[in-house]
This record gives sequence, structure tokens and C-alpha cells, in this order.
Amino acid sequence: MKIIRKIPVKQIITETSKSKLKNQFLKDQQQLEQECQQLVFEQKKLQNKKGNSKQEVYKRFQQEITRRKDKVTWLTFQLEQLEILPLGSQIVEDEVEALVEVEEGTNWEELNKETAIIIKDGIVTQLK
Repeated sequence: MKIIRKIPVKQIITETSKSKLKNQFLKDQQQLEQECQQLVFEQKKLQNKKGNSKQEVYKRFQQEITRRKDKVTWLTFQLEQLEILPLGSQIVEDEVEALVEVEEGTNWEELNKETAIIIKDGIVTQLK
């Protein structure tokens, strides 16, 4: 019998990976801030149309704006954490699924041992 098992993909922090992560976080923040500005623009446009309830439009748009601002706050926190993270640290970057063969007599504890894929600068360096 085959089962699906989730395996974490861990990244070793190097100067290169730290720089890439920082750039990605900043890019994501900028994108979210642009989306907030666009939402405010769309909100004003809809509020000025006849037949739309200003409060309903405001409420709907504020939910979306708040959601994006929360993501910006989270990205700011991640940037702060990234700055204090020492080189050589490992962070969980992703999670993948793997097929595992299970048969009678398989050592369940051995099968459930923590496994991970370790990458460094985009290259798999270890399968644990």
C-alpha cells in the first residue's frame, strides 16, 4: 500500500538566499500597498455612483483593505526576523508530498521519522 506523506523543504540561509527573501518580501509589500491604493480608488468611484449604499461599499472595501494591510504587517515582521536570522540557519520554505510504500512488517517508527529536504541557494544538499 502506498500512502502520501508531507515532507518539509528547509532552506539554509546564505547571503544570497537572505537577499532574495528580502527582495521578495519588499516586492510583495509594494504590491499589496498598490492594491490598497487601487481599492481606495475603486471604493470612491463606486460610492459616487447612484444606487449604491455608501456604507455597504465602504464596509466591503475596508475588509479587503484591512486584509491587505494585515499581510503588509506580517511581511514587515518577517523582514525584521530575517535581519536577525544568522547565516546557516534553516527555515521551512515549503512542503511537498511524497509517496511512501507501506507493507506488512514495515517499521512504523522508522517510517514516521522526521524527514526533510534541505536546500542551499536553490540546490538540494541533503535528504534527511
